[in-house]
Amino acid sequence: MRISALSLVLVFLAFGCSKKDDVSKNEQPSQSAAVAPDNSGRNERDRNDATKTAGDQSESEADRTISQNIRKAITSDDSVSTNGKNVKIITVDGVVTLRGPVKSETEKTNIAAKAQQIAGVKNVENQLEIAN
Repeated sequence: MRISALSLVLVFLAFGCSKKDDVSKNEQPSQSAAVAPDNSGRNERDRNDATKTAGDQSESEADRTISQNIRKAITSDDSVSTNGKNVKIITVDGVVTLRGPVKSETEKTNIAAKAQQIAGVKNVENQLEIAN
C-alpha cells in the first residue's frame, strides 16, 4: 500500500512539474513592451554616507516624537496623496529630513511646512521629489 501511494505522489509531481513548464513557456509577459524600472542612480546616491536613510533615524525619545507628530500631521490631511503620506521622515537631533516622491510642488511645500510647524524641529531638509 505504501509503495503504490508513494508511486502515485511521484507520478503526480512529475506530471505537475512538466505541465507547469509547458504553461510558462506559452505565457507572454503582460507588459512586454514596458521598460523595466531602473533606479540604479538612486541606489548609488543612497550608498553615500551623507544621504539620510531610514536607518539614520535617531532613537532618542524627542526625535521619535517629532517624527511621529509629523507623520500624524501629514496623514490627517486628506489633500495629501498616498505617496505624500508615505514619505520618509528621518529626525536626528531635531533636524528633519523628508525623502520620497510627492505628486506636485504644492504638496512638497505643504509637507515641509507641516514638518516645520512641529514642536522641537530645528530645521527641515526637504529632499522630496516630484513623481512623474
